[in-house]
Amino acid sequence: MKKNLCFQFKNHSNVLFIFQPIDSKREEFRRYLERAGVMDALTKVLVSLYEEPDKPEDALEYVRKHLGTDGGEDELEAARARIAELEAENALLKGEAAPTDG
Repeated sequence: MKKNLCFQFKNHSNVLFIFQPIDSKREEFRRYLERAGVMDALTKVLVSLYEEPDKPEDALEYVRKHLGTDGGEDELEAARARIAELEAENALLKGEAAPTDG
C-alpha cells in the first residue's frame, strides 16, 4: 500500500505550510466522490449511454439529461396529477367551475 507523504515547513513569518503529493490529493478527492455517490451516478449514466442502441448526437446533453433522474419524471407527473385533483376539489368546494388545463 502506498504511504501518503505530507511535507510541512514554516516560512520566515512562522506560517505552517503543508504539502501533500498530488496523488494523495487525487485519491482523497476520489474517495470523497465515492462517498457522495457521484461515481455510481456517473457510472450508471455512462453505462446507459453505452447500451443505448441509437447513440445521441450530443453525448454531453444525454449525460446532463439523464444524470440524477431516478424516476423523477414519474414523481413529477404524479405530483402534477395530484395538484389537478386538488384544484378541482377546491373549486368544487368553493362552488366554482373546475379549472381546465391551459
